[in-house]
Amino acid sequence: MITTDVLIVGGGPAGSACAWKLKQLGVDCLVLDQQNFPRSKPCAGWITPQVVKDLALDPLEYAGSTPQQRLSFTTFSASHVWIYGFHIKTPSHQHAIRRFEFDNWLLKRSGARFIQHTVKTIVREGDTYLIDTEYRAKYLVGAGGTNCPVYRALFGTISPRQSSSLIVALEEEFPYNHSSNECWLWFFENHLPGYAWFVPKANGFVNVGIGGKMERLKARGDNLKDHWNRFIEKLDRLGLVKGHTYKPRGHSYYLRQKMAAPVKDQAYLVGDSAGLATLDLGEGIGPAIRSGISAAESIASGSPYRLDTINRYSDRLGFFLSLGLR
Repeated sequence: MITTDVLIVGGGPAGSACAWKLKQLGVDCLVLDQQNFPRSKPCAGWITPQVVKDLALDPLEYAGSTPQQRLSFTTFSASHVWIYGFHIKTPSHQHAIRRFEFDNWLLKRSGARFIQHTVKTIVREGDTYLIDTEYRAKYLVGAGGTNCPVYRALFGTISPRQSSSLIVALEEEFPYNHSSNECWLWFFENHLPGYAWFVPKANGFVNVGIGGKMERLKARGDNLKDHWNRFIEKLDRLGLVKGHTYKPRGHSYYLRQKMAAPVKDQAYLVGDSAGLATLDLGEGIGPAIRSGISAAESIASGSPYRLDTINRYSDRLGFFLSLGLR
């Protein structure tokens, strides 16, 4: 049996940020994830300047100086925002990364021990948690995303998620010879209760996707796939992507909602496990990293773990854009 101070279930941004901060604070931890890293992860990869600050990330160091080291880090010069067909172009200081690279970099930089393991059972024994009779710790952090086993085992009944906050998405990231460093966002196009995006990335990649509120789509008998088909036709008409055969992947996540208990005894929920995606852009990386760091600080110091310091919106237009999603 392996014993540590903190078991972190999930090696994505929330889990890796938590492990990174715990190591800085002198607390031993172990990260478990069902997948090995690097691993494919559908995500627009949008990160804010606050993420760069929270991680003490040096973009030049991250991007690397040689082709062998080079990781994708994009800073947008502008954002094109379409709201019900009305176009706004604004200067932008936002960034984009590839999750395939970023998550692997975060996990390695944390310095934490990592084991590929699919969690099946979580048992509370005295003042410790036991996972699959193999791993034991006083503290437990659920960082396994929407379907996190920590949430299912310990929080599902005391903090039920709101179905009205569930977003379903289709997206794809692929190599594409583009010359753009401008991001494109569409809100409520063709009455979609959600948004779509075109995110160009460094080193010849783009990410395109579409997401909408599941409850509203079902109530209207609407189909996300039909919206996807109209969306990729628009990308072709605009000349943003031409001649690509799409193979989108589906996933789901929860927009920010009031959670009754993000911590129970010595178990914590962070990132998408706690449903923290921003209400305007569905941006999850920033809230994931901030919550992971906060959980680590709470564990190390005994201070309260709170989510109210984590931004609910991604940018200045956020509040107004979110009104259409309610």
